[in-house]
Order: sequence, then structure tokens, then C-alpha cells
Amino acid sequence: MTVTNDLSELEISTNRRGSDVLVFEMPSMRIGTADYALAGTGCTVFDFKKRAMMVTDCRGGAIGALGTHYPVVDSICFAGGSAYGLEAIMGVGAELHRRVDYSTDWQDIGLAAGAIIFDYRFRENAVYPDKALGRAAHKNAIEGQFSQGRFGAGSSASAGKALVGAGLEGELTGQGAAFTKVGNVEIFVATILNPFGAIVDRSGEVVRGNFDPRTNQRSHVHEHLSARNSPEMGNTTLTLMVTNLKLPRAALQQVAKQVHSSMARGIQPFHTEFDGDVLFAVSTEEVEENTAQPFALGTYASELAWDAILKAASSKDD
Repeated sequence: MTVTNDLSELEISTNRRGSDVLVFEMPSMRIGTADYALAGTGCTVFDFKKRAMMVTDCRGGAIGALGTHYPVVDSICFAGGSAYGLEAIMGVGAELHRRVDYSTDWQDIGLAAGAIIFDYRFRENAVYPDKALGRAAHKNAIEGQFSQGRFGAGSSASAGKALVGAGLEGELTGQGAAFTKVGNVEIFVATILNPFGAIVDRSGEVVRGNFDPRTNQRSHVHEHLSARNSPEMGNTTLTLMVTNLKLPRAALQQVAKQVHSSMARGIQPFHTEFDGDVLFAVSTEEVEENTAQPFALGTYASELAWDAILKAASSKDD
């Protein structure tokens, strides 16, 4: 019998913790994860204390997302399960509805946005994050903690699948995050790392993906471009950048582009026709700093994004 949501009894696990938990102070946001742990899939929810300004930067040829056009947002949900996992985002919306006691007043309609990854490559079931999982992640969200590793939407994420047809294997990754505070300005970046490309560290070495089981070595794509290869479909990296800095929407949009572009340093190649990369940039608009330049915010966030990539790449399921 196929193991899937409609045909199986599934147990929800919320806020599982491994050995690598990012602890940080950002009171405007709560984070929750919910997994079908035995099936190797889940979702990660970011919930904002007050409705926040949002922009998105969508790239690649295989995007699966909801609500990317919203100018503001209450919660963002990342999920596995490919297109079926979009149901988890709807679950977050249902939980937002419950939170306002099911009011249908125009100002009370909850806005849940999010996106999905294809995470079936390293698991043998057809389970996907559904409405119940999205609700559970939102309901159990907590402040100031992010579980790094194979949890939530990163449960079965993987990287480095550009050369699978040439005999080099993709490898499991997970979710990672980083945080900094510059004066009164808070910056948080999280990523669900599931790219077609391999992961490259700051010394230029491939640290995840394009793995040769015969030599235990990893390679850059350009070293094998002449090899016969059948590219692997189903790849996407999802990223969230959150700041408390108030800035114009156009400036936030440019920062989103700056940060998303910078991630090509750590993911090579990035934004291919086989990827559905989406970056959500959110401002909670709590701090006004006349001396804070948007490009400087983008520069800090770009380094955090690389940190988050490397954390997700080194993830272990523990």
C-alpha cells in the first residue's frame, strides 16, 4: 500500500530539537515546525506579532508559491511535498482565522504566504505537509529559537543534483538560519536548502552535493560540463529575510534582490530552469534609523544568508 496522507495514520511532531538550535532575540516573530517525522517531511512557519510589510523575489523555472503578491503578511509557511504541500499554507491561514475567533471582517482576514520544495528524492513515501501540519506548526510557534537541521520543511531537502546523470550524487541538507543586531536594527535570515546546485563555502570548496561515491570527493559543476548528464528535476531554495528596520517598499524590494543574488556565492549554479527559488523579505517596521542605508542592510543580510546556507548544508538529523 502506498504510504500517503489519505491512506495512512500519520503522527505529527512539533518543534523537534537537534543539537544545533539558533537562539536569538527578535520579539516580533515566532517560529514553529511540524513534521511527519517517520515520513521525512514537514513545514516551517514564521508568524509575526503584527502584520508586516512583505516583498518577494522569485527566480528560476519551477516556482511553487502562494501569496507572493501580498503587500503585507501575518505568517509565512515553507513546506515539503511539492505542489501538494501548498495545503500546509492553507492550514496556517485556517489557524489565523481561528486566532481572530473566525471573524470575517475585512481587516481580520489572515494573510498566510509561503512556498514549497520537492522533497521526495530521498524518501520512499507519498506523504506531504497538509492542513493539519500547517495548523500544528503555527499553533506551536515560539519566540527566539530556530531548529537547524533536518526539521520542518528541511526534513528531506538536498543539494548538488546537477551531475547525477554523470554519476555524482546529491546529498541531504536541511534548514539553517543566522541572526545579527547592528545597533537597534535586527536582521534574521533562514533558508530551506534544496538546490539543483552544490554548496560552496567561503574558501571556494564544494561542501555538499556533486558527491562521487567512488572517490568520496565533491566537484564543481564546471569540472564535468563535458560529461553526459541528465539533470534532476524538482529543486528549490526558499529563503526568508526579516528586519525590524522601517524602509520604503521599493528599498526593501531592492534589498531582497541584493540578498537573493548574493546567495549564488554559496549555491552553484543557482536560479536554474530546474529551480523554483523564492526569497521573502519582511520588515516589521519597528525601528527608524535615518543613518541606516538599504544597501548596508542588504550587505549584512547577504552574509547571514551565506551563513544560513552553510548551516543547512552541514545539517544532521539528531
